[in-house]
Amino acid sequence: MYANSHSVTIYDLIKPSERWMEIPLLFGFNLLLVGCAYLSFNLPFSPVPITAQTFGALLVAMALGRARGTAVILAYLAEGAAGLPVFAGGKAGIVTLAGPTGGYLIGFLVAAFVVGWLADNGWDKGYVKSIAAMTIGTAIIFTCGLAQLTLFAPMASLFALGFWPFLPGAIVKISLAAVILPSVWKFINRK
Repeated sequence: MYANSHSVTIYDLIKPSERWMEIPLLFGFNLLLVGCAYLSFNLPFSPVPITAQTFGALLVAMALGRARGTAVILAYLAEGAAGLPVFAGGKAGIVTLAGPTGGYLIGFLVAAFVVGWLADNGWDKGYVKSIAAMTIGTAIIFTCGLAQLTLFAPMASLFALGFWPFLPGAIVKISLAAVILPSVWKFINRK
């Protein structure tokens, strides 16, 4: 029933009579992002930690669509900028957003807008399109991250510090996130 409807995201399956759940649901996705930020470890040679944040940001965008997904990411960034310890390893503040990892964080916002738009247009329903959407989102995050990292690292070592060590994890995150929503849709469509 829903697989052919391109303007429906997982969030849109909430019945209008249950829309009072919107704030708790969005807060839950916000907590997912915070939890993913705390799943991190530092590399001895890079200022950029390995985290599960990319997975969380892309999953939020695909599940909620462009408007709500972007709003959740924006709220997350605002919380961190205001000093709440929500960024990787419990970091917070404008200093983090302006630092070597800030571009990746801003990339979450841009990626949420684009990937959320793709989800709004049905890219969350099938595995191939989900993988493509997640790859596009990941590329956006890496592009924004590397752009800001150039302010802190020499160009010669930029990819060694901010891309190559994260590529295997990105592939795993893309694969996981891209499987989850199409699988949920298959389950829903069986009902």
